[in-house]
This record gives sequence, C-alpha cells and structure tokens, in this order.
Amino acid sequence: MRDEGRSGCPINATIEVIGDRWTLLVLRDVMFGNRRYFRELLAGSEEGIASNILADRLKKLVAAGMLSRADSRPGQKVEYRLTEPAIQLVPIMAQLGAWGLRHRPTTKRLRVRAELLAEGGPELWAEFMAELRESHLGIPRPDQDRPTATHRLAQAYAAAVADS
Repeated sequence: MRDEGRSGCPINATIEVIGDRWTLLVLRDVMFGNRRYFRELLAGSEEGIASNILADRLKKLVAAGMLSRADSRPGQKVEYRLTEPAIQLVPIMAQLGAWGLRHRPTTKRLRVRAELLAEGGPELWAEFMAELRESHLGIPRPDQDRPTATHRLAQAYAAAVADS
C-alpha cells in the first residue's frame, strides 16, 4: 500500500507507517523475539498490548507491506513474516535501542540485546538482517559457517535473565 500521505517528506512518510505507539513494538517482537503468531505476540508483549490493538497493528503492517500474512485455512494459526522493508529497519531499531540506553532508564534483562547491537554496529546489523532474510524470506545467508547473530543475541538475553 503506497499512498501519498500528508506530505512528500520522507520522515513523515516513515512516521505514517511506523510512528504510532505500538507498531515498532510489534515489529520488534517479530524481529528480535521471532514471534510470528498472534497468540505469541499477545502473550510475549512486555508492554501488555491489548488483543484488539495487536489485531489492528498486524492488519496495518500487512497493508503497509511491512509484514506478510501466510494463507491459512479456517482453524489454522496465521503466520506473520517480515518483508524486506521491515528487515531494513534493523539499523533504525538498533539506533533507537542505543538512544534508549543512553537517555532512558532500562532494565538489565531488556537492555542486553540493545547493548550487543550497539557494540556490534553495522557488521552485526548486516549479519542479523541476512538471518532475517533467510528465516522470513527464504534467502540463504551468505556465511553459513559463521555463528549467527540471532544465537549471540539469544545467549546474551538468556545470560541476563539468569543473572536477574
């Protein structure tokens, strides 16, 4: 869905897609939490998103081309997958996390991934994006022998949970 929006400003055009209170958090949970189903997203929401808000944001993200929605038969769970435009938000998500680390109070358990992404910089972001392309779009990542960024992020989070 490409509409003209309120203005031709690229920042406004971006904000119109991802700028509300919940959209980036839903994308964060699909991206970093590998939550692909409605119930997983609802149950795993640290911020306690309401089911009607989640349903609305998923619908909007699909319409905006940020998520794809797998076809399913009645009674089957619907799987949501990141699209390439959503995957390209990884550097923005990393920068938002880094800003939050510097300027807002956070908890050790929830800050650990942002710290790792900030430390890893563009190289880690590129690795993570390649992994997302593999798992969401079916595009094999270039360096199959290298330990995954996803594994490193999960290890760091598990260690932080164990410490708390």
